[in-house]
Amino acid sequence: LAPANIRKEGAGFDLPMALGILGAMGSLPEAALSDYLVAGELGLDGGVRPVRGALPIAVCAKQAGVKKLIVPAENAAEAAVVEGVEVFAIKHLAEATRLLKEPASFLAKAPNGSAATNGREPASLNFREVKGQETAKRALEIAAAGGHNILMVGPPGSGKTMLAKRLPGILPRLDLDEALEATKVHSVAGALQPHEGLLDERPFRAPHHGISNAGLVGGGSGMARPGEVSLAHHGVLFLDEFPEFPRNILELLRQPLEDGEITIVRGAVSLTFPTSFMLVAAMNPCPCGYFGDPNRECRCTPPMIQRYVGKISGPLLDRIDIHVEVPPVKYRELRQTAPAESSGEIRARVEAARSLQMARGYPNARMPSKTIRDHCRLDEAGERTLEMAVQR
Repeated sequence: LAPANIRKEGAGFDLPMALGILGAMGSLPEAALSDYLVAGELGLDGGVRPVRGALPIAVCAKQAGVKKLIVPAENAAEAAVVEGVEVFAIKHLAEATRLLKEPASFLAKAPNGSAATNGREPASLNFREVKGQETAKRALEIAAAGGHNILMVGPPGSGKTMLAKRLPGILPRLDLDEALEATKVHSVAGALQPHEGLLDERPFRAPHHGISNAGLVGGGSGMARPGEVSLAHHGVLFLDEFPEFPRNILELLRQPLEDGEITIVRGAVSLTFPTSFMLVAAMNPCPCGYFGDPNRECRCTPPMIQRYVGKISGPLLDRIDIHVEVPPVKYRELRQTAPAESSGEIRARVEAARSLQMARGYPNARMPSKTIRDHCRLDEAGERTLEMAVQR
């Protein structure tokens, strides 16, 4: 496999090597493979199995000027997203040889188009199901509009996880470029479902607090894989029970949050993965969860509370723009029958606000410091509020 200095890993070379051998034996026309880029794993029965990274492979084919691509049938939908490349879906080695001998007998798979959701409202996990918590819902709407990170603090059962899971439904819809970037990461990680093309909804990743360093930011043995921060690219990374994550794990988030990418070095190979995501964190106010709850008694001592909250460093908290308290929901609010706002209604306002921000080239959360004075002028009341926040 040449050139030898480029590291190669995985079973995606099975099918092209098999076709190369058949060509060398004279079983295929001499120039049959010259127009194709081929990827696929072979089973012992000649069946072609899916591989990781079909979408980046298709992009590579287009950049190299190759017009035709042979991939496993399960990978055809994602590869066909790339315009200008004919994608042929293969299930067996015999089909590949027949294609190369009789190209006219095969039809290329048509591209499945953009990731537009055609304006439809998400079918599940709707904000309409959330009773009460108007302050928290307003905070999430502002966070979604500006791309801000947000921390929710409240006792168990107050609905923090329920609110977080519904956040992707009010974020602006993925445009084609965002969908391509997010799908590439999922393709390389092997996280796409068979026959799945472009992602049409923003990713939502919620790792457990027992996750490893490599699992969160990427890496691992052999060729480095993207971690949860990259799988959440253009979506949401939700960290429930925030203080339960080891402090060294949480500190790894600082660079991805600041730079929007992370570089992983393994031996002589350096890989950079994108990490432009919204961080949504949820935590209890104390170890027992009931500090400040008017209906339940907190049994934690002040040192216990201080140690619990102190697990999250100041520099990391500084990167979370919005902190909101999520109090327990009152019984009357739970039993109310008036319908709450749907995710579609909230998303319409979020998209309108985001379009105003993108007219200047970036959302509020990514605003360069030199332009803050131009766009964030404060009145007297705002100055007082900011001064109080700085002093405290």
